Amino acid sequence: MSKTIRLGTIIAAHGRHYLAESEGARLQCVTRGKKTNVAVGDSVRLTLTSPNQAVIDAIEERKTLLYRSDQYKSKLLAANLTQLFIVVATEPSFSDDLVSRSLVAAEAAGITAHLILNKTDVTESLPRARERLQVYTAMGYPLHEVSARAEPEATVAKLAPLLAGQSSILIGQSGMGKSSLINLLVPDADIATREISEALDTGKHTTTFTRLYHLADGGCVIDSPGFQEFGLYHLSEGMLERAFRDFVPHLGHCKFYNCRHLSEPQCSVLAAVEEGKIARMRHTLYGQLLHESAQTLY
Repeated sequence: MSKTIRLGTIIAAHGRHYLAESEGARLQCVTRGKKTNVAVGDSVRLTLTSPNQAVIDAIEERKTLLYRSDQYKSKLLAANLTQLFIVVATEPSFSDDLVSRSLVAAEAAGITAHLILNKTDVTESLPRARERLQVYTAMGYPLHEVSARAEPEATVAKLAPLLAGQSSILIGQSGMGKSSLINLLVPDADIATREISEALDTGKHTTTFTRLYHLADGGCVIDSPGFQEFGLYHLSEGMLERAFRDFVPHLGHCKFYNCRHLSEPQCSVLAAVEEGKIARMRHTLYGQLLHESAQTLY
């Protein structure tokens, strides 16, 4: 069989197994050697090895790449995204640490970030959730309030126009209702997930892989497994300060040009924290992330 080389898009990833769409067909793919640097949303060059299998030869240049990392390795979430939606809910309680880290990751990657507050029908928890989200809306991050279960039509009417023509990812902790939102926005999501799961040979573990769904009115949405932590060990000191949107107006005004904004005298960022212009919670996270970036071993 002569080599057939073609372009494809990675629509699912599980371990070292990938599924690509190419010229209307779905292809089970592997990388050459032990490389695992392929992400859902990547445009790739493939060599066909059978009618439904291929080897990934190269990744085309990425517009954006979203990933998280711990001390030892990085975990690619998705490539070529234009926007990220962080899904939180009135209940169970969401993690401010996860929300802030996700926003920092989006800023560092050059991806527009939004917040979705789900389960607004749980009215007794709504005021507290809104109050906690004010720190993010005050920075200019858009907040979209929905109730996937109680008001499905209104939820689709609100979110579908935001997703049209874009490459979006929904992320969030388990229990926030992210799967309910995906099922509303992609009516055949369950069927598609089963098909992808079978093609990837992942058996019943349909929630443990990242996958891309095409939207009826153009664009795509990527669903990632729920996670409780979002490590950012890969961000350097310079990248970190610029990825905190609330720090940016104060950068360049410190007494020392190499100010780390931790305890230095006449630091513009620390002054803004004292004046309430930057939330103390955000500055605490910044210090934590600086510490983490110094621990990197890979």
